[in-house]
This record gives sequence, C-alpha cells and structure tokens, in this order.
Amino acid sequence: MRAPCPGKVDQIGISNVQREEETMAKRGDPEVLRLVAIFLRSRARMSQTEFGRACNLTQAKVSSYESGEVAAPEDVLRRMAKVAGLTEAIVGHLRQFIALALTPSPQVGAVGPPESVSCGEVIGAELAPYVLELQHAKPSQPSPEDSRREAEWIWTALERFPIQRRAKLIKMTVDAGGSWALAERFVHESERMAAHHIGDTLELAALGLEIASRVPGEEGWRSRVMGYCWAFVANARRVANDFAGADEAFAKAWELWRAGRSSGPQWLAEWRLLDLEASLRRAQRRFTEALELLDQARSACRSDPLSTALILLKKESVFEQEGEIGKALETLREAAPLVEAAGDPLLLFALRFNMAADLCHLERYSEAEALLPQVRQLATKQANELNLIRVDWLGARADAGLGRFEEAMAGLETVREAFTQRRLPYDAALVSLDLAVLWLKAGRTAQVKELTGALRWVFQEKGIEREALASLKLFCDAARQESATVELTRQVISEVQKARRSAPALG
Repeated sequence: MRAPCPGKVDQIGISNVQREEETMAKRGDPEVLRLVAIFLRSRARMSQTEFGRACNLTQAKVSSYESGEVAAPEDVLRRMAKVAGLTEAIVGHLRQFIALALTPSPQVGAVGPPESVSCGEVIGAELAPYVLELQHAKPSQPSPEDSRREAEWIWTALERFPIQRRAKLIKMTVDAGGSWALAERFVHESERMAAHHIGDTLELAALGLEIASRVPGEEGWRSRVMGYCWAFVANARRVANDFAGADEAFAKAWELWRAGRSSGPQWLAEWRLLDLEASLRRAQRRFTEALELLDQARSACRSDPLSTALILLKKESVFEQEGEIGKALETLREAAPLVEAAGDPLLLFALRFNMAADLCHLERYSEAEALLPQVRQLATKQANELNLIRVDWLGARADAGLGRFEEAMAGLETVREAFTQRRLPYDAALVSLDLAVLWLKAGRTAQVKELTGALRWVFQEKGIEREALASLKLFCDAARQESATVELTRQVISEVQKARRSAPALG
C-alpha cells in the first residue's frame, strides 16, 4: 500500500483539527465556555457581582461558569453577550477561535505541549478582542485609554512566558501584533529592565519594534509609532554600551517621528524621545547636549507633574556626573514637591537617596544623616535588599564624615561583603576604596594591603571598563607596596565612578 505523501498527511491533519474545532464549539465544550464567560465579563469591564446583576445571575453562578464547574447554557451566553456589547455571531466566532486554540496539535500521532491549555487561555481570553475586531465591518476607533488598558491585559497574560514565547504568541494573532499600545507597553518595559538584564532590554525593545511594524492606519501615524519604538531600541543599545548603534537608532527614530509629525493622533509623547537621547548624551559625557535635550523634554511634556519630576531627576544625574553637585541638589529641591505629590515610592526613594548622597558629596554630613531614616523607611517598604545595602553604605559615609570612624569602618566592611556576595563589581570596588581611605587615615596599611586580595575577583568579571580596571590596578600595586595614599585612593574612586556611569548594567 502506497504511503500518503507529506502534503496529504498535513491536509488530513488540518481537516481533523477543523472537525474537532467545530465539534467542540457546537457541543458546548466546558473549557471553551469557561473561557468565553471570562472573556465576556472582561470585555464588559465588570466584577463578577456587577456582571451577574446585569445578566440576572448571582455572583456564585458567574463564578461557577468561569471556573468550569458548570457550563453556561445558551440563553445565559446570549445575555452575557448582550451585556458585553457583542452579537451572537461574534460570540460564535469567539467560541470557534478558542476551540481551535485548545485543539491537539495536527501532527500525526502527536499532541500539543503541556502548555497548550494555558496558551489557549492566553490567546482565547486575552488576545481575542483583537481577533474579534476583524469581524466588524467598520470598527470604531478605541480611545487611547482603552487601547492601553487592553495592552496591559495582554501584557499581564504574556508576562508569565519567556520573551521568545511571547513573540510567538503575539505572531499567532492577526491584529494584536499590530497594536500601537502593545508596542508602547513592550518598549516601556524594555526601559524598566535596563537596570536588571541587558539581554531582556534588547529583546523587549526589538519585539516592541516588531509589533509597531504591523500597526495599521495611515502612513504618518505608523511612522510615528515606529519612530517612538526606535528611540527605545536606541536606549537598549545605549544600555549595552553600543553608543554607535544607539546614535544610528536615534537618527532613524527622529527621521520616522518627524515624517509623521503633521498627521495621526498625538497619543505618543515626544518628550520621551528627547529624554532617552539625553541619557545617551550623558553616557557619552556630552553634558551640555544632555541638559539642552532635557530642557526641550520639559517644554514638550507641557508641565505634566509626573513627567516633569522624571525629567528633573534625570537632570540632577547629569549635574552630579558633571561634578556640579550644588546644581544637582538645587534640581532635586525643585523636583521634590512634584515627586511628593505623585506619591510614587520609587521616585520618592530616588529623590531622598540622591539628596542625601549629594549632601555627602558637599560634606554636609549632618543634613545627610537627618534624611537617612526617611530613605531607609522607603527602602524597607519596597522590600528591596539592594537599596537597603546602599542606604547602609550612605550611612557609613555619613559616619565617616562626622568623625565616627570605627562605626564607619564596621559599616563599610558589612556593605563590602554584601556587594561581594552579590557579585556587584563596581559597588564592591568603590566601597572597598572608601574603606581603604579610612584605614590609610588610621595608618592601617597592612589591612589596605590585604584588601587587594579581596578585590582580585573584580578583575575577572566581564563588563568592567578598561579605565576602571587600570585605576584599580594602580591602587592595588601601590597598596601591595604599602605606598598607597589617601589622595591616590580618592583619585581612583573618581575614575571608577566615572567608568561605572558609562558602563552597561551588569547581571
């Protein structure tokens, strides 16, 4: 008997899938109906109690439908659809779509991976709104708030999957992969991840750009979305220390953004492009350009309090890196009422911590110490161990400045051990140098010499700037010869800090 050709086998598999899909939808498969009920309520944006009241059902009954304990009858589904603002025909398409997502793989003798059910839930319950839009002849334009809300739902559903898997799930849908709000959500997440993992930052930015490339609508609007996402690609390259690539990406971003400036909705913020480019210029130590870009960003954000606060915090960072600590502190004081009004705990921590650090730079140690309880309380509420360690470091610096040398030495040794355990080379090196300054002042050259052995691992870490390694080597050579001085150590601290600011995130 002749074996069927590969094409025939594939076709047979596809036909079987289609038959199974239709059967599941018609017979009222409980899992399909469970996901339909979840979707209809989420579409209505109601709690179970509110949705039940609108559908003449109890909350317990709605819960039983959504848990799969009971399959919703046809008349109940019709009432649910009406409350959700969808026709029976649209709900029929939804049922078939979810049934297909839950159907075993068409490969002969194989079924889908164990994750197929959860994948179906993601696609069916979260991405279906975009597929459903294709069934409308002329769908109404959603508001930016609605678009961002739906993008957040999708992001929450996809967040549990690895980045590569998210990309596949998005590409499985026709329209979700072209949502401008979802593209925005991905690139914003890429910026948030910059302090944690370079690889994720680059991949999330690239995926946001891929989504943007599929955005429908007029050319001008599509150009703006692409330009916006290119700016975050540039930022991801900046974080990876690829300054040349970041410059190229920003050139592309501004070309596309300006090409669409006169058309389309104004839903994306131009100040973000200016703000992100300022970060690149700061990393390149082109401080004047960075400050000019931040001033333009402040004008472009139209006095929005939260945006202005973010811009001012970044401006303080430029002044601090430029060595203009007085201006940095003035900028923080200007930002303070805006940050406090926003009430964001992360921004509040950044404001207070940076203010205390600037006061230490200016040797105003008593004022810095007075701020530390507030800073520590904010770090404790966030349950952020690394921030608590940095607060301890700042406290030890204040102790040293106020002449409490033994307390300062003990605090710095504890912080150094914590950074070493977490393999944070720049932090470990800098706190070790702070400790060396105190030991040198106390004449403990033997302990300074021993410190070089504790720093050996730093030289083996990847991603450390050559300038930082060269400065550290200079210190270690002098320490081993017991010829290191306070002046030399402080010079090395300055060089390591400078290298750290332009270095990519580690870990």
